[in-house]
Amino acid sequence: MPKLIHVAAAVIRDRSGQILIARRPDDKHQGGLWEFPGGKVEPDEPVATALARELQEELGIQVTAARPLIRIPHHYPDKSVLLDVWLVDGFDGEAHGAEGQPVRWVMPGALDDYSFPAANAPILAAARLSQRLLITGAAATADEYAARVQVALNNGIRQIMLRAKSLDDAAFAELYGRLQPLCEQQGAVLGVNASVEQANALGVEHLHLTSARLATLSDRTAFTGRWLSASCHDAAQIRMAQEKGVDFITLSPVLATQSHPGEPSLGWEAFAELVAECTLPVYALGGVSEADLATAQTCGAQGVAAISAWW
Repeated sequence: MPKLIHVAAAVIRDRSGQILIARRPDDKHQGGLWEFPGGKVEPDEPVATALARELQEELGIQVTAARPLIRIPHHYPDKSVLLDVWLVDGFDGEAHGAEGQPVRWVMPGALDDYSFPAANAPILAAARLSQRLLITGAAATADEYAARVQVALNNGIRQIMLRAKSLDDAAFAELYGRLQPLCEQQGAVLGVNASVEQANALGVEHLHLTSARLATLSDRTAFTGRWLSASCHDAAQIRMAQEKGVDFITLSPVLATQSHPGEPSLGWEAFAELVAECTLPVYALGGVSEADLATAQTCGAQGVAAISAWW
């Protein structure tokens, strides 16, 4: 296997939420495609230093706030790269194509309208996904579900997964129909923890699979919606999720949970080791809350997923 070329790349976000993309020169590797700005990391050079240097040279901006987002090894037929991707949400200067390259500010939802190198698929997911994923807990009535979801939306949650295992398919469909308009009004994604068949029948945008359902999934095309995620608990399940084309995963349990007292948890060190081997965005799940967001992201996670913290 050829040596990995270490590349620093940036998801640059402005105050309106737009993301900056640049077009690769036609005569370069993957020429003509769009990309997230950045460049090669020199030997012994800190990634943050390389990123700041490249963005100054390519775009004429000075980075003031950035954090690691995702690391992706990818193997093309002619070369292998390690994409070290950072989220840049603070910078001075006006971004422009300082080397003559076309650049464009795009809303996250419009990124699918552009052609990117294959290695960028997980970056596109990470750029569009929220830092917080709410998994619904118990509620006595549809009204209570709706009220709790509305509170979460009012508190800035923009990614919600409906998990209601006690409901039959008809009641689940009715509840989804009640909650979906609330989420749509706030620009939030409402996903479901359900079977592929049920999700396709509902026409959902996001389907989350249990690890058992992931094991029986034929391939990614079985689900017709936009986002497919899965629950993972170990390295083998992470590899399975990657092989089957899942967009992102939850990895649990990170810490001890109220719902499963006494069960062993990963801990942050083992969590970080598993995330480092994963090429997909990962949410920390199990005993975590808003207070753990920075720790999770330091470990390489997209963010945190939780029930009790926001329900």
